Amino acid sequence: MAPRRESRVNVNSAKFSKKDCKSWVRSHLEWRYFVSLLTEPRRLPSTAITFIILEVLLNVLVIKNVPYTEIDWKAYMQEVEGFLNGTLDYTKLRGDTGPLVYPAGFVYIFVGLYYTTSRGTEIRAAQYFFAALYVITLTLVFRIYARTRKVPPYVLILMCCTSYRIHSIFILRLFNDPVAMVLLFASINAFLDDRWYLGSALYSLAVSVKMNILLFAPALLTAYLCILGMFKTLIHLSLCAFIQLVLGLPFLLANPVAYVKGSFDLGRIFEFKWTVNWRFLPEDVFVHPYFHLSLLLLHILTLLYCAPNWITYMKSYATLKLVEKDLKPQLRGKERVDTSMMSQLFVYPLFVANFIGVVFSRSLHYQFYIWYYHTLPYIAWCTHYKTVFKLTVLGLIELCWNTYPSTVFSSAALHLCHVILLYGILKDRSANTKKE
Repeated sequence: MAPRRESRVNVNSAKFSKKDCKSWVRSHLEWRYFVSLLTEPRRLPSTAITFIILEVLLNVLVIKNVPYTEIDWKAYMQEVEGFLNGTLDYTKLRGDTGPLVYPAGFVYIFVGLYYTTSRGTEIRAAQYFFAALYVITLTLVFRIYARTRKVPPYVLILMCCTSYRIHSIFILRLFNDPVAMVLLFASINAFLDDRWYLGSALYSLAVSVKMNILLFAPALLTAYLCILGMFKTLIHLSLCAFIQLVLGLPFLLANPVAYVKGSFDLGRIFEFKWTVNWRFLPEDVFVHPYFHLSLLLLHILTLLYCAPNWITYMKSYATLKLVEKDLKPQLRGKERVDTSMMSQLFVYPLFVANFIGVVFSRSLHYQFYIWYYHTLPYIAWCTHYKTVFKLTVLGLIELCWNTYPSTVFSSAALHLCHVILLYGILKDRSANTKKE
């Protein structure tokens, strides 16, 4: 009898184990799916939606609970008010912080803000405009990251909800830099969608808001030449120049020298007290012309060193585009062509060119963090460093930008992090060249 009881027990336990096994498999699959949302680049669009919703809520909470700090907003309003009063001479357009030093696109955009905020007095309305701009910027950036599939989704946490400085630049300081960057990211999205004329127009509009967008220009010129050819390159350059001419025409007719010198002043001297990246230098070295020339020379040499690799990438992009065009009719919509590699070939030179410009910048102010903040995770993941090391470097950069006022240690640490990332990029460039 005893053996029979054992067999019954075994049968019952076998039935129980089968049911339990199904439950375990189901929960295991659910857990794996959750993990994939954070670790697999192809899942990035799904994860990005969650982060964007969180950012909308966070921006509203910050606006309602954190005091606004006046820095440049009143000066912006004073500058555009002078324009609205009929002043077209750039030497006479001024605010409390000094003369107008931005191109004409800035003037027109902030004229719109001047009217929508009751001549700049309704700060809360301006904050909500910049909050919307913040969400649009994130959406455009996430779309680029989704196209490239280079960075795991959990890295998006670094670009939203965690950076006090970036939220401050947008919704607590109301700087013009975010306006330029949202147009820049919109242009990159247009280029990735093969809407080249729209991309060129948006890029030129971004330049018309702030000159730092020109840091992307060397890589974009490479893209024009390698993908479109010489003739179409001239057309797109003409389009960019035409937009600048039309926007600046009223000021060019009034005083062309003042407009060009004021809005595109390459020799502008920055104040030492505001520098974030060169605090460890003596002030007399910081303002010395030879120091500026040395940085410019290093900038140019680094671009030239990277240029051959960028040309290879852009030519490969053009080739893959032709292959994709040939494959689409054969697939008849049943399958999708993986375009992530093509997107990487296009985006990488643009982000790296801008990063090189930031590394050798004559001075970085706190609002300049937005120039390359959203590209930093991509830059880090283009190196072969360990993941923990990448995250550590990005964390240190964030810490340096949140140190106010900047110190000898914070500025030196910022440069060290920049050099580490730049070395990783240049090292990979050398490796790729050897493989070819």
